Amino acid sequence: MSLPRRRLVIAVRADPVICGHSGEARNLAETALTRGFDDVRLLTWPMEALEAAGLPLKPVDRLLPYSPGITVERPEPIGDYRVPDGRYIAGLTGRLVELLSEPVPTVCLSMYLTPHTDVVNNAVTAARAAGLRPQVRTMAKAVGSDVTNVIRNALRDGHFGAAIALFTTFLANDEVIAVSEYTREEIVACAEEVDRLAGTTFADECRQRVTIGYPPIDTSAYLDLDPAEVDAVLERRGLQRGGYLLFLSRVARAKGVYDLVTAFAQARCREQVKLVIAGTGPALEHIQAMALEDERIIFLTDVSDEEKPMLMNGCAAYTLPTKPEPDFVETFGIALVEKMLSGGGPVITTITGGTGEAVGDTAIVIEAGNVQALSDAMDHAVLEMGVEERETMARRALEHAVAFDRERVFDALFPPEPLTTLTDLREPGRDLNVTEPI
Repeated sequence: MSLPRRRLVIAVRADPVICGHSGEARNLAETALTRGFDDVRLLTWPMEALEAAGLPLKPVDRLLPYSPGITVERPEPIGDYRVPDGRYIAGLTGRLVELLSEPVPTVCLSMYLTPHTDVVNNAVTAARAAGLRPQVRTMAKAVGSDVTNVIRNALRDGHFGAAIALFTTFLANDEVIAVSEYTREEIVACAEEVDRLAGTTFADECRQRVTIGYPPIDTSAYLDLDPAEVDAVLERRGLQRGGYLLFLSRVARAKGVYDLVTAFAQARCREQVKLVIAGTGPALEHIQAMALEDERIIFLTDVSDEEKPMLMNGCAAYTLPTKPEPDFVETFGIALVEKMLSGGGPVITTITGGTGEAVGDTAIVIEAGNVQALSDAMDHAVLEMGVEERETMARRALEHAVAFDRERVFDALFPPEPLTTLTDLREPGRDLNVTEPI
């Protein structure tokens, strides 16, 4: 059997998880096939592990297929009940060692540092220690919540050792990337705090090495939508074009969904439009209970990737009133860009974390947590904005959003010239300044 010429492995929480980096992984994988990679693999978790974690999941039977050449691998856990979490890590790490044992030039990209970057680092270390001489370049991407959640929580609770371990894991890679400028600033700020607590020197290295890699988005899935298809989707859902406000995201407190329901209850525009809350998440049942007697609020928990741009295109306005919480800060806001690509009504959001980078100056911006301002913004979008203003805002939003097209982002991360890696640096006598093409 012939081996591939060039391989890309992405360690990630892939579909069906509802999260930004599962979409990022899909878009990078699809683009890689057009950029010289003839074997692309998503190394991810078995379904039972995702379900047990309580992660919000898309309907499995409605997932979009991957292109031929992309393989989704879900290694089985290694060991028994006595190593509850380590079993899955062992499965992922072991499979990657097997891939690295083949004489195939490989790039390993990990997204979400804990535990995916640990998996990549451990697999590369094991392969080299075993004398397998892997031809590999490693790239670690901090998608945001691995910083705002894991590192920030560790520091807040006084566990600086966990933060040290994560920074060491991150910086051990050939390339280190942040999903937004906000995330890069958070990485540096956290590194400075760890340095003060423990006498480490992470901050300077982070300033020098961490680059920005914005989320790659398949713009073709959102542009030039067929109006007839949009109307057909809306009809199946019992909706009318311009007849609803849309929240389509993970249903969680940090996404501002509680503020949204409260604001809609007092908004004047509720007489003309409904509120559609599309998605699942930890706050779903509570929000459904809050809105139980409000017939103007509709919940959709089974929206497919194909339906998403249609719902975005048909809404009177898209609302994502995200706000910072101890366990989550919106480090970019992929759904905001997807909405801007789809057309339709304006985006209403807050400048929280990296959302300003996602929307630029093309959205209706309110103060995070300000329920009255949110209500007023919805009324303005539905009752006061004229056709010309809406079209102008939509055009400017589109011009900003196309910058995040997946091909542009991919080419920035993976330069078109031959890639190089610092391989097998632990061999005695090897010049550490010499690079080998992969």
